[in-house]
Amino acid sequence: MNLAYIPSPAAGEIHLGPLPLRGYALCIIIGVFVAVWYGSKRWIARGGKPGTVADIAVWAVPFGLVGGRLYHVITDYQLYFSEGRNWVDAFKIWEGGLGIWGAVALGAVGAWIGCRSRGIPLPAWADAMAPALAIAQAIGRWGNWFNQELFGRATDLPWALKITRGDEPGLYHPTFLYESLWCLGVAAVVVWADRRFKMGHGRVFALYVALYCAGRAWIEYMRVDDAHHILGLRLNVWTALVVFVLAVVYLVLSARMRPGREAVVEPEGGPESGPETKLDAATDADAAGKAGEADKPEAAGPSLTKGEGASPSKGDPAEGGKADARKS
Repeated sequence: MNLAYIPSPAAGEIHLGPLPLRGYALCIIIGVFVAVWYGSKRWIARGGKPGTVADIAVWAVPFGLVGGRLYHVITDYQLYFSEGRNWVDAFKIWEGGLGIWGAVALGAVGAWIGCRSRGIPLPAWADAMAPALAIAQAIGRWGNWFNQELFGRATDLPWALKITRGDEPGLYHPTFLYESLWCLGVAAVVVWADRRFKMGHGRVFALYVALYCAGRAWIEYMRVDDAHHILGLRLNVWTALVVFVLAVVYLVLSARMRPGREAVVEPEGGPESGPETKLDAATDADAAGKAGEADKPEAAGPSLTKGEGASPSKGDPAEGGKADARKS
């Protein structure tokens, strides 16, 4: 009998008076707020403006939630569309089921839309958000604890997770905890590498992706929940391996083609100050300068010499007054 283990919540929701709050949704919401807060601090430190991260998150978060749910439903379609299942359950996101791969992919599309509207390079924004996203994942994984899902093989280790719901209650590897701790480690390594090597042009984000995939591969291998297999490996293990390779290739090629980091991450004048607008402004300023030059007396033509009637008499009181005024 194992006396040391991690208990699981008896219910997957918390009641705030008459209002039920799902533990899974609560973890996702907290993760999003922490990511926006920390990502904003990093963005401002990189030279960005306050509020920009939150504005872009308005696009990225909904896209990410939809993408994460789509990936889960598509890769585990049998849970919703097989015989005896109710397809309406595919929309019950609060019951769990978000694929990180779909969340990142479609969330990047939303972030691209938000960045484009503000004249911001997406790679720079992604670099600022990389460790913040890892921390958000670490928090969000605790939603699986509330739902008693996505655990690993049976174990008698002191930190085993006690599962009380489902067909086979018992003690299992707490893979949600392993991934949460791994994500915190990823965030720490990414922050250190960014400070040490002054990474830019999307390489911080690529490092985060590569490190996360490295951990996700072995954690996914431990899980025992139903999943599609290809050549004996779970689908998500293959996905982690492929994405890991792509991230490493991007890191290498980007470092060779665009070393260093961006000098400017957000235009001073806001979204209207893109390259085209700045060029137009410079052209207008140049034209205005030429017009001002034309209005000067010197631009009216060569000055009249003495004897041609241009020089006033020294005794002219009006001209003397003007001279005194100029001296004052």
